[in-house]
Amino acid sequence: MLSRLVIVSANGLKSSGPLGAGLVQASRSLHTSSQSLAPVPPLPEKGGKVRHGIFPEEIFQLLYPKTGVTGPYMLGTGLLLYMLSKEIYVINHETFAAASIGAVIIYGVKKFGPSVAAFADKLNEEKVAKAQEVKDLAMASLAQAIEDEKKEQWRAEGRSMLFDAKRNNVAMLLETNYRERLHMVTHEVKRRLDYQVALQNLHTRMEQEHMVNWVEKSVVGSITPQQEKESIAKCITDLKTVHFDPGAYKQEVKEIFSVVCVRSRCFLLFIFLKKGKDDTRAELAVTESGLLTGTLYSIWEVGVALKEFLPI
Repeated sequence: MLSRLVIVSANGLKSSGPLGAGLVQASRSLHTSSQSLAPVPPLPEKGGKVRHGIFPEEIFQLLYPKTGVTGPYMLGTGLLLYMLSKEIYVINHETFAAASIGAVIIYGVKKFGPSVAAFADKLNEEKVAKAQEVKDLAMASLAQAIEDEKKEQWRAEGRSMLFDAKRNNVAMLLETNYRERLHMVTHEVKRRLDYQVALQNLHTRMEQEHMVNWVEKSVVGSITPQQEKESIAKCITDLKTVHFDPGAYKQEVKEIFSVVCVRSRCFLLFIFLKKGKDDTRAELAVTESGLLTGTLYSIWEVGVALKEFLPI
């Protein structure tokens, strides 16, 4: 029976294409197979459901559509009775030993299973926590490396901008030096041109003064003593013929002098009021006003003196 089962299984494997291909692919070495780029599904943390400790739930779910709810139990019971009736499995002393050992194992699993499972879960959680911590540290370090790389890229971009700014600064310095030298050259050329203009003006003025002095000297030298006496006599005669009123002249000079004095006093008062703001300017104005007043007074004295020499 077992040989027939093996033969049937082999024939089934030959007829099933995808299953055989999967087994052949799984039998290959990992180093010789090409790397798959498909995402690897995560491994389950807990096993599937089982019944009676050893029978997977998937077997019952597979047999339910064919045999119903009680079908798996009837199939298992029939298979056990078939194996006993056909003496495929013979009951002997080893069977009772296996039953005893199985009972002890079941009792130990029922008694100490939860605590052992909790201890194993605790160890597993510690390992998972350590692995998660290592993973978090690696992710944090990689994230920091990414941020550092972004900063370096940003600095690299800023470095080009910094070089542009330095290049512009150098260009501005060169332009400033060029403008300063150009201004210096312009100022120097203007100074030399002004010197030439002043020199030419000095030559022209000296020539004019020399010409005037020469002409004056020539004219004075050409006048004889007789011509000088005649000219003086003619001037005296002309002055005698001029009608001169000393009283009217004196009154007019007094009026002019009084008006000038009033205006000078008003100007002096205004200057003294403003003297606190600009002392130098005020002193100059006072000096000019005094000189103007003295000049007018001198003119009046000259007029009074002329009255004594000219006939009425």
